[in-house]
Amino acid sequence: MSSDRARDVTAPVGPLLENFATGEVARQLTWANEPVQLFHYRDRDKVEVDIVLEHASGEVIGIEAKAAETVRSDDFRGLRHLADRLGARFRAGFVLYTGEQALAFGERLRALPMSALWTLGALPRVDTANRGQ
Repeated sequence: MSSDRARDVTAPVGPLLENFATGEVARQLTWANEPVQLFHYRDRDKVEVDIVLEHASGEVIGIEAKAAETVRSDDFRGLRHLADRLGARFRAGFVLYTGEQALAFGERLRALPMSALWTLGALPRVDTANRGQ
């Protein structure tokens, strides 16, 4: 670890927040009414998505967790990559962050406050009746 990283008090927060978000999603899947599997995605170019939820139908939602109060377009890099690879199977991508607003970042991409994980009804339902639209 570099001396700069050792002095950065926020450095360990990112991986901890990612682990927390993954654990919370996994916990909530235990009472889901639908068959959904949880994965992590990383390709050989090290493009990754923290949480990938795949429904039994093959539809996918990607989730990134960021320890930041603001969200940039670049924070959606992995989600955009996954969307390009999956095409119509990719239903939505979310960046969970420590800010307070829900923000749109293009078609099927949203930034949501981390609190959406425990706020009833905060995560939008995916409308599977309108596939491919």
